[in-house]
Amino acid sequence: MPDQWPRALLRAELRERGYDALGAPGLRAALHYPVSDPERGPVRLILLDQPVLAPPDEALWPQLLERHGHPATVLLTRAGQAPAGGDWTRVLSRPLSIASLVTPVA
Repeated sequence: MPDQWPRALLRAELRERGYDALGAPGLRAALHYPVSDPERGPVRLILLDQPVLAPPDEALWPQLLERHGHPATVLLTRAGQAPAGGDWTRVLSRPLSIASLVTPVA
């Protein structure tokens, strides 16, 4: 998600429920996270806000999936917007609350 506050609130809610969560403003930044951290383990799920798939960074999405071993993926779209093509585990449409985002993750 490009906006800091929604990412921070989502991470806080996931941590409150016992999950470890990282946030990145885009695909380029997400590629900097280690594949497996001894204290965190591997990435098991990626929640992706569809606008980060815009050019020129959309080509980084397959790299991110490959890097982390193709974890489950949840795509967040804007209301009325068709989901981007892909093998999504789940697609959620805005508007929604932080709790609505956490439920399918948890």
